[in-house]
Amino acid sequence: MAPNDPKQSGGFFSSIANSLSNFGSAMTKSVNGLLGYEGLEVVNPEGGTEDAEEEARRGRWKQEERDSYWKMMQKYIGSDVTSMVTLPVLIFEPMSMLQKMVELMEYSYLLDLADECEDPYMRMVYTTSWAISVYYAYQRTWKPFNPILGETYEMVNHGGITFIAEQVSHHPPMSAGHAENEHFIYDISSKVKTKFLGNSIDIYPLGRTRVTLKRDGVVLDLVPPPTKVNNLIFGRTWVDSPGEMVMTNLTTGDKAVLYFQPCGWFGAGRYEIDGYVYNAAEEPKILMTGKWNESMSYQPCDSEGEPLPGTELKEAWKVADAPKNDKFQYTYFAHKINSFDTAPQKLLASDSRLRPDRYALEQGDLTKAGLEKSSMEERQRAEKKNREEKGHKFTPKWFDFTNEVATTPWGDLEVYQYNGKYTQHRAAIDSSSSGEEIDVRSIEFNPWQYEDLAAN
Repeated sequence: MAPNDPKQSGGFFSSIANSLSNFGSAMTKSVNGLLGYEGLEVVNPEGGTEDAEEEARRGRWKQEERDSYWKMMQKYIGSDVTSMVTLPVLIFEPMSMLQKMVELMEYSYLLDLADECEDPYMRMVYTTSWAISVYYAYQRTWKPFNPILGETYEMVNHGGITFIAEQVSHHPPMSAGHAENEHFIYDISSKVKTKFLGNSIDIYPLGRTRVTLKRDGVVLDLVPPPTKVNNLIFGRTWVDSPGEMVMTNLTTGDKAVLYFQPCGWFGAGRYEIDGYVYNAAEEPKILMTGKWNESMSYQPCDSEGEPLPGTELKEAWKVADAPKNDKFQYTYFAHKINSFDTAPQKLLASDSRLRPDRYALEQGDLTKAGLEKSSMEERQRAEKKNREEKGHKFTPKWFDFTNEVATTPWGDLEVYQYNGKYTQHRAAIDSSSSGEEIDVRSIEFNPWQYEDLAAN
């Protein structure tokens, strides 16, 4: 057994892209003076209906909507509902899953530090802290839009990064992403498996995440913990991710194993993470502890996992300030990636920012957002039918399907590989002598590829 396993002793021990389906609004209640703990967060980990009336007053679920939705959803209990349920637009946020994938880049400076770092164990501290940093954004309980097949998202103007993501499959829903700057390369093939349990849903991140640090060519593999969304219909919705996150250095064999504590009654253990960085011989070298909604710290340790004398905890990462009372609980970075400030010159017409349903929801027009969402989904079904009748197969533009199958704790995953064409595409645009200015907001959303296929 690993030293000081927190699942048994509560000590220092012990991942997602891209793809979390979040619902409702965060469940937080403050109790002052209870057992002497001021500001203690009260969470019922089993869910419940005691605050359903208050939640309805917040405008998310009216009583008649809740009852109707509950009747519809009961038949799906125990099923994977990843792509089989049509959901009302009122539970959505004005962002697609592809944009959700890029939120992992907010604290990309941690990967820069890892690339510059000569200590192999501190390298693991920085990369693991980077992987943890996105969970503050993942606690949002609104659901992002499912991408249309062929939809893309591009990001520039952040940490020297060029990011491209593409929806490469509709059934099952799969996304692929690639990011790169002078320090690192990030690649992900992402899909999720879900299990609907009535008033909650379990989400399993059936994906493969790889980071390559350029200086030494080190390759790291990330396996995140599963996520549970509680109180989907009755009560206030909240998110928990109990379980292990494992970051493995495939080059050296070093590994970081962190344990996300499950939330107990009165919020006990919620947000808390403990774990170790191990060498290839599975000996603990650095302990890590913190909270995914606040910060992560580290300290050198001995072979028993105890802090070395004369050392102290040092902070590796701290969550940035966030807007107060934001309607969708967005961070400043979430607003940034949802804007055109991070869009490149001559934005692809398939970009998520251009979705009419997303824009209508951002403007507060739920009726138009719902109509636009239904219209695009209907067109997607019609395109699929026409494509199949013609014997055509959808082909992603920026990623290639490989014969590689990755094994994950929750099943096998087909791997998509970045083909380099987007890098060539951007280089051609950047080197163009044309000074033509284009109002990207005027571009019509167009992820459709069938017409091009039919012409061949």
